[in-house]
Amino acid sequence: MNLWVASDHAGVTLKQILIQSLPEFQWHDLADSIDYPDIVQKLVQALPSENQAGHHLGILICGSGIGMSIAANKFAHIRAAVVWDVSSATLARQHNHANVLCLGARFLNPSQALQCVRAWLETAPSTETRHLRRIQKIRNLEKK
Repeated sequence: MNLWVASDHAGVTLKQILIQSLPEFQWHDLADSIDYPDIVQKLVQALPSENQAGHHLGILICGSGIGMSIAANKFAHIRAAVVWDVSSATLARQHNHANVLCLGARFLNPSQALQCVRAWLETAPSTETRHLRRIQKIRNLEKK
């Protein structure tokens, strides 16, 4: 699996810990220590479009995860989710088909963040009709 990762100044240390702790993945470290909208744009442009995505996911890390998520969700093929525990990470991937995980380095210690990332990566997007219907409705909103 290919993982694109980027952080601002607040997330640099956590980003490095995640990369070192999960060597089984192909990491693409894009940027750090610049304004988060610029970081988001760089990561989003590196991710394949949804139709080509396959096993290509992104992780964005800033102080809260919130700014990264807001900026990332401005792009049509991105479903970015801020997560705070294993349950939210699992549901973000399973129910919402999140292809970008946003972490708040000021709110998660490295162990918590690692658990969230593992849960998100190990969870498959649901193929249940109700979830697929909702994802399609999100795609329809993107076209407006």
